[in-house]
Amino acid sequence: MHIENGRYMLEGGVDPLRLAEKYGCPLYVYETSTIKRQYDRLHRAFKLKKLKINYACKALNNISVLKYLRSLGAGLDTVSIQEVRIGLIAGFKPEEIIYTPNCVSIEEISMAVELGVKINIDNLSILEQFGHLYPHYPVCIRINPHIMAGGNTKISVGHIDSKFGISFHQTPHIHRIVKAHDMVVEGIHMHTGSDILDIDVFLQGAEILLQVAEEFKDLQYVDFGSGFKVPYKEDDIETDIEELGEKITDRFRQFCDSYGRELTLMFEPGKFLVSEAGFFLVRVNVVKQTTSTVFAGVDS
Repeated sequence: MHIENGRYMLEGGVDPLRLAEKYGCPLYVYETSTIKRQYDRLHRAFKLKKLKINYACKALNNISVLKYLRSLGAGLDTVSIQEVRIGLIAGFKPEEIIYTPNCVSIEEISMAVELGVKINIDNLSILEQFGHLYPHYPVCIRINPHIMAGGNTKISVGHIDSKFGISFHQTPHIHRIVKAHDMVVEGIHMHTGSDILDIDVFLQGAEILLQVAEEFKDLQYVDFGSGFKVPYKEDDIETDIEELGEKITDRFRQFCDSYGRELTLMFEPGKFLVSEAGFFLVRVNVVKQTTSTVFAGVDS
């Protein structure tokens, strides 16, 4: 949104007041031009032939936004069977959806298998149960790199005390289960946290993940998750995607050369794609003057 002739206007010269008159308030409005700008920015930063951006729909699961991101070429990152289903309704093909649950039952995971989506497992117990039930269904494995990364402790999910992922120190157990059930591991994944500013911390986690990936010989992709920070206010700091992209691209090319073939590099941005695109329009119901403050009561 910008100021034009003294009035706030949305991209493309759209007047938010007209939208409010047409659709009523409260009203959520999203600018597709902003979403596309961020999506294109990622593709420019990571200069790889095999790059897949999977939108983390936990950030915003508005079905119109999902359909738009699909039209750009994005895949979908989901964390529940409900998100899987809304992704399919939005038009994503099953193979374009990766399902990364945490602490759900094997019954829910079985539902996702029936829908044919990519399965990402972050628990040794579930991996063993999955191998027993679906030994030949390709899986991705989520690794915990024991990295403290993120804007605060509550959104740091790759440290040693996190419930997410299988510790990279437990890879011998992963190999034991995979071998016992003759499983197919198609991907290795990590997600260390949200609002990451320190590029070196991200690179440190990526290095650990690539070391683990070297041990699996039939991979199709390596998934670095996301956690890129966007500015929340004017003049706020953000992740330097361009610098990160340059460093990750060079390192991933080296990895693929040593691995013996070109793999797909995946990322799962959520807020990075949509946070700056949204506006919430409300109508003022009443202005209340007290002895110390003026309140504007709105219809949200």
